[in-house]
Amino acid sequence: MPVLLLPGAARADDTLDGNTQNPPPAGPSGDVDGDKLTSTAGGVVFDRSKNGSGSSVGAVTSATPWTPPACWYAPKYTPAQLQATLEPIWEAGSTGYEWDAEQRKRYVDGDPYKDFNKDKTGEGYFWDSYVNKNYPPGWNSCEEPIFWVDQGDPPPADIENAVTPEILAQLAYAEIRVPGTEVTLAPEGTTKVNLPTWAWLDTAQFKPVSVTASIPVLGIQATTTAVPDSLKIEPGTGDATTYPASGVCEINNGKIGEAYAAGKADETPPCGVKYLRSSGEDSYKLRATITWKIHWTGTGVNVPVGLPDGEFGAEQDVVVQEIQAVNR
Repeated sequence: MPVLLLPGAARADDTLDGNTQNPPPAGPSGDVDGDKLTSTAGGVVFDRSKNGSGSSVGAVTSATPWTPPACWYAPKYTPAQLQATLEPIWEAGSTGYEWDAEQRKRYVDGDPYKDFNKDKTGEGYFWDSYVNKNYPPGWNSCEEPIFWVDQGDPPPADIENAVTPEILAQLAYAEIRVPGTEVTLAPEGTTKVNLPTWAWLDTAQFKPVSVTASIPVLGIQATTTAVPDSLKIEPGTGDATTYPASGVCEINNGKIGEAYAAGKADETPPCGVKYLRSSGEDSYKLRATITWKIHWTGTGVNVPVGLPDGEFGAEQDVVVQEIQAVNR
């Protein structure tokens, strides 16, 4: 999850022992209690109650080049919290007299904030930058000094990357977890050369999942939802035929593929694979990947807005044997 980055002061502390950055916090959190603001995730609170669960879940990978926000601005400090953050840095003298003097002038002496704005306690928050834990390109582009925003007012118009419902939706995207994708095969585990192998998924596992991200002190939120769309079968060898030929099995009436039943041995499976060569002493690595359509809605946005598709897949072993002929 995002790591707190305090412009100027914290950057001085982020370069310790040979410019090694401090590790990010262990996990996301966020809470509000009256005029007290505590957060290690940009003030963002995540509701994962409708997310995927179980031992096989994992994060989706964007099917197109895309990354969540590299950095953003959001409420971080009450007046008392900013004072408690900055004064120890000034007392340590690690950032230099000139920098400390500039900061005291800005936050204590009234240019523009007097005594950390403590006379406005409960009327707003100091905003600061937050950084994506993965440090993608642009992670260090949020360099505005800490600034005050009255409760209910928008941040200054010249502040880029101020948090919005869209940014929350993108942060929630990174929290989406979907179930694993081991398909059921018939024959199971071991099949024969030139024998159509049926493939299907337990659709009870593949229902829409969602994560809601919110900043309670701002009264904004966004819900990002992932809906299963299709299954792609990759046999693990070029010596195979997939059904359909594209290898992509569309979800039809909530079903992915069709379960094999007695009497269908001569039928072509709607989803499956036919191996044309034995796997010998080894096995083929069949990969099954679900594509998830992802969209979001949120404060002021009631019509779903698309985000890049996500993919999540897994491999499973398939042994392919030659059909043994019986000579008489």
